[in-house]
Amino acid sequence: MTIVNFTPFSALVGGALIGLAAAGMWWLLGRIAGVSSVLGNAVGAKGSDLMWRLAFIGGLLAAGIVAATMFPDAVHFEMESGYLQAVAAGLLVGIGTNLGGGCTSGHGVCGVSRLSVRSLVATGAFMASGFVIVFVMRHLL
Repeated sequence: MTIVNFTPFSALVGGALIGLAAAGMWWLLGRIAGVSSVLGNAVGAKGSDLMWRLAFIGGLLAAGIVAATMFPDAVHFEMESGYLQAVAAGLLVGIGTNLGGGCTSGHGVCGVSRLSVRSLVATGAFMASGFVIVFVMRHLL
């Protein structure tokens, strides 16, 4: 088996930056950097609560735009499905994050680092599900 796209340095730097950002938000603002919660709770927020949420979401979008502009060969986007499928998938993800009390990365990065039992269980369930699906797809089907 050939390993492709093995980029340990950029993965380490990226992971460290995500961890620092999540820790910084917790230490400086006392807020959890769970994107689905930040976005979901922006609806109906007012005043300073709305402003920090918009700044957070804007920062995520700006970082993507800056990365795509500065490193056009490194950032590749290709939408193989149609827009209707992407909207349907986004709605399903939104429903899942609402039911699960957060998204996979929010539980994995923010919850596990805070030793949240709910996040530890959720992350374990996500990982176990992924292992089972990969095994079934690669070895049984």
